[in-house]
Formats: sequence, structure tokens, C-alpha cells
Amino acid sequence: MLTLLNLLSAVALLVWGTHIVRTGIMRVYGADLRRVLSRSVERKPMAFLAGIGVTALVQSSNATTLLVTSFVAQNLVSLTPALVVVLGADVGTAIMARILTFDLSWLSPLFIFFGVVFFLSRKQTRAGQMGRAAIGLGLILLALQLIVAAAKPITQAAGVQVLFSTLTGDIMLDALIGAVFAIISYSSLAAVLITATLTAAGVISFKVALCLVIGANLGSGLLAMINASGSNAAGKRVALGSLLFKLIGSLAILPLVNYVADILEKLSVNDEELVIFFHVFYNLIRCLIMVPFAEPMARLCQRMIADEPENTTHLKPKHLDSSALDTPALALANASRETLRIGDVVEQMLESFNKVVHGELREERAVRRLDDDVDVLYTAIKLYLARMPKEDLAEEDSRRWAEIIEMALNLEQAGDIIERMCADVADKALQARRAFSTEGLEELNTLQEQVLNNLRLSLSVFLSKDITSAKRLRRSKHRFRILIRRFSHAHVERLHQQNVQSIETSSLHLGLLGDMKRLNSLFCAVAYTVLDQPDDERDED
Repeated sequence: MLTLLNLLSAVALLVWGTHIVRTGIMRVYGADLRRVLSRSVERKPMAFLAGIGVTALVQSSNATTLLVTSFVAQNLVSLTPALVVVLGADVGTAIMARILTFDLSWLSPLFIFFGVVFFLSRKQTRAGQMGRAAIGLGLILLALQLIVAAAKPITQAAGVQVLFSTLTGDIMLDALIGAVFAIISYSSLAAVLITATLTAAGVISFKVALCLVIGANLGSGLLAMINASGSNAAGKRVALGSLLFKLIGSLAILPLVNYVADILEKLSVNDEELVIFFHVFYNLIRCLIMVPFAEPMARLCQRMIADEPENTTHLKPKHLDSSALDTPALALANASRETLRIGDVVEQMLESFNKVVHGELREERAVRRLDDDVDVLYTAIKLYLARMPKEDLAEEDSRRWAEIIEMALNLEQAGDIIERMCADVADKALQARRAFSTEGLEELNTLQEQVLNNLRLSLSVFLSKDITSAKRLRRSKHRFRILIRRFSHAHVERLHQQNVQSIETSSLHLGLLGDMKRLNSLFCAVAYTVLDQPDDERDED
């Protein structure tokens, strides 16, 4: 029992090491990896190579799939090139499995020691996060040693040998057991490695080992599909396409297992090495053959998984994927896109406010519903960012975290102001049957149009952090303040001229001017955030 627990703990350590490497690399180079993937999808060969390269860095095909899924979900990448990248990721993880099975045990203590030193001393810097990745790599190498050491006593047990001796006939059953084993161990690498150890010990035949490896690859596809069960339709399509590719490959190779086993056994390589090499070349050949069929597979997945119907009564968060929280670059990109959705809702509220000013009373109810949507999205973003490990964020990511919170808060406050403005117009003007003067109405129209333009510009500045646009937004704020002052003086002049309509709506009119000024200040605040960033970051932009 103790030996079995040691094996399970070694497998858990392998999974945890892979997780640490992925999070460390993604926190340092997450934005760069997203940029590489987004630029490599135009041509299939480049997309395939990008999948291999990114997976080799992050030590996880699931991490690469997560990045690609986010692109598909945000309509930045179509499903076809995404599936090509995922095929490349399968090859990348197989190659890394081969590299990690070399005798690199002497590197494990070095990686762990220097990784801990850098991570604890420079936690929020790039060097600290690279130290985190080094710790994970050291744990992976250590876990591989522990798996081999724990598996040997188990393979020598008589009960285990009897159990595995039953795996000698049905290739479909053997493959299914390999799939279940990969799902239970949460790692196809662990399943393949233990299979190789069992083969070297003579517990299972070489043919059975090949079936288990094929099943382990299929199990990793099932595991990805399980992990994607909470994603949107786009994410499920990527996982489904990957699973179907692996299923087709399994069904194609399983009938030829006996023939392949006979050929490989003639090579002057030990069985343990042959199992690892088969794992690499099976994935390489399968994925290369499947690349031309990525487009038909994408069409099939789109037919099998339909788009989720939009809920037209209430707006819900769309981009806040919880599985991306360990990848700051991706999580912050998701939160940014959700914040832009708040901006879109606030823009609708401003347009509805203009209709209320022109006498369409029913639009006031629409503004109240839209403000509820703003509150829902703001709360979701706030709670989503609160779940991020902010203390481990790099300085640049920490700054972006604060920018998103500030922008979302400003938009939420703007929504409350617009709702109150609509209520004031409805109560004090429309229901009281009072109308703005012609000049006053033109002034409100001008201000509303200017505020709307500044809102759109502020959302652009928030997304791009463009210095030129930020300066233009700052100038627009100053011009708007001058416009407010001029319109206030014009209103007082109309009062002096005893304009009846201006007298009846004076308090409401001046109140709306003040509210417009506050709205404009909230929208233009992002300009100062961008212009106050460090010089080195501005130079990069």
C-alpha cells in the first residue's frame, strides 16, 4: 500500500510541476506567446510549428489549447487554424516526453535550488517568475525519478503481474484501459512513462504497451473535453476537434498494432525506449496526416456543437474564463474585453438618454435595464480579478490589473449617473410637461454627442494604451470643460432674457450640465493613466 501511495504522490508531483512551469512561463511570456500564436495562424505550417514551440515552453498541451480557445472564443482566430495549432501541441508534448525521459536527474536539485532563491528574492519580477518555472522543471525531473522508483516494486508484485497478464488479447480493451489510466493520472506523460516501465520489467508485452500508449493519447483528448465542459461553444469545439482527431488516429492504428509491434521489436533498442519512440512518432505521423483535414473537422465540430443562444433579457459575463486565472496575460485580456462590453452598454445608455431628452419616456425603462447589466458585468469583473494571485503578478501585469479595475469602476459610476439623469428628465420635465428651450436642447445634444465620442476614444485608449490617442483624449476633456462653461453662461443669459422654458427647466438643465461634466471626467481618466506610465513601458508601446 505504501508503494502505491508513493507512486500516486509521484504522479501528483509530476502534474504539479507541470502546472508550476506553465504558470511561471505564462506570467513572464504569456503576452508574447499569445502574440506568436495569433500571428502564426495564417498559414498551416506556421500554426503547426507554433503549437509545437509554445507547448515545449509551457510543458503542457492543455495550456496551448487554452490560449487558442481564448482566441476562438473572442473571434480573433477561426476554428480551422486553432485545430492545426492543437495538433502541433500534441506533437510538442510528445517530444517533451521524450526529452524528459533522458537521465537528467542531476539537473533536478540545481533547478529547485536556484529556482527557490530567485523566486523568493525577486518574486514579482521576471527573474522571480523564471525561478518559479525552474522549480516546476526540477519537480518534474524529480517526479519522473520517483515514478520509476515506485513503479519497480509494484511491477515485481505477484498480484500486479497477474493483473496485467490479463491484458494480452483485446486491443480495444487495452486501449480503453490506457485511456482510463491517463484520465486517472491526469497526465498522458505519466501513463506513457509507467507503461514503458512495465514493459521493461516484462510485466506486459510490447503489443499491449503500444495499445496502452494509444489509449493514453485518447485519454488526454477525453481529459481536455472534460476540462472544456464549462467553456462556451467555441471552447468545446476546439476540445471536440482534438478528441476526434485522436479517436480517428486510434481507430486507424489499432488494427495494425500487431504488424507495428513485430517491426519495432526487430530494432536493436530496448522495449522501454521503443515505447517512448512509438509515442513520439505516432503523434508526429498522426498529426501531420490530420493537418490537411483541419477545415472539414472544423465544419463537423460546428455542426455538432451549436452556438449558445444569447439571453436577450439579461446580460451575462462572456469572456471571464476561470481556467485562465493562472495565466495572468490571458486572464487580464479576458477582463479587458469584458470591460469593453461595459463600455458598449454605457454607450447604449447615452443614446437612450438622448431619446429621453427628446420626449421618448419609454426609453427610461430601457436605461434602467441597461444599468442593471452594467452592475452585473462590473461585479463579475471585480470578483474575477479578485481571484487572481495579485501578489505573484509581475509589475506590468499588476499595473494592468489596477487599470482594469479603475476603468470598470468609472464605467459603473457613469452608468449610475446616466440612470439618474434619465430619471430626472422624466420626473422634472416630461411628466411635469415642461420642455427645454430650443437653444438648451441643442446644447444638450452637442454635449451628449461629445461625451459619446470621448467614451469611444477612451475605450480605444484603454485597449491600445496609445500615447497619441491619450493626449487627444486629454485635450478633448479640456475643450469639454470650456464648452460646459460657455453653455452655463448662455443659460444664465437666457434667464436674464426671461425665457420661460429656460426658467422652468433651469435647475434640471444646470444639473445635467454638471452630470455631463462628471461623465466626461470619468471617461477621460484613462488618458492620465496611460500618460503617467513609466517611460520604458511607453517606449515599448
